[in-house]
Amino acid sequence: MRKINIGFIGIALMVFVSLNCVNTDKKAILSADEQYYLDMGKSVAASTQAVLGSNLKTAMGKGGPENALEFCNAKAIPLTDSMAIVLNTAIKRVSDKARNPDNKANAFEKSIIAAQIKRLENGGEPKAQIHEVKGEMVGYYPIITNGLCLQCHGKVNQAVQQKTFDKINDFYPQDEAMGYDVNQIRGMWVVEMQKRKL
Repeated sequence: MRKINIGFIGIALMVFVSLNCVNTDKKAILSADEQYYLDMGKSVAASTQAVLGSNLKTAMGKGGPENALEFCNAKAIPLTDSMAIVLNTAIKRVSDKARNPDNKANAFEKSIIAAQIKRLENGGEPKAQIHEVKGEMVGYYPIITNGLCLQCHGKVNQAVQQKTFDKINDFYPQDEAMGYDVNQIRGMWVVEMQKRKL
């Protein structure tokens, strides 16, 4: 009788564990190697975001959103490229609604952004992803809007003042990056990492 109870408990435990480990999100369970690259890319993206954010805040403090736009127009991409050199990797910002055409997401990147937007709309948390692309490990890290972002990416005559909107049109006549609210997917950092030799 004791063996039956232990066996039954063992089977019940296995069923419970397997049901709770069902992978409802592709890539939810990562290999140790994938986790290594995901973490490394996250560190690169966070460092680059911190440097860019610090420079943007300084520019805002010196001359408001219009000055921040001048900084972004002249220095955001070169600054990102410099960080890539310092961090020995390739990093870029992309968006499905780009302000600068150089930041336009490709079809695969757009699919990841669309999935992240849907996830957020359904009450989930955006999640970083890792994929192998052309022999490199590529991490994708969502960029979420906050109040500061809305001064240049929010709704015109609400968060975005008319003079800021005019400056945006001067610098970016094909701008698509307006109308956001707080806590929306603005785009993502894409970090390309060479595979380590094992």
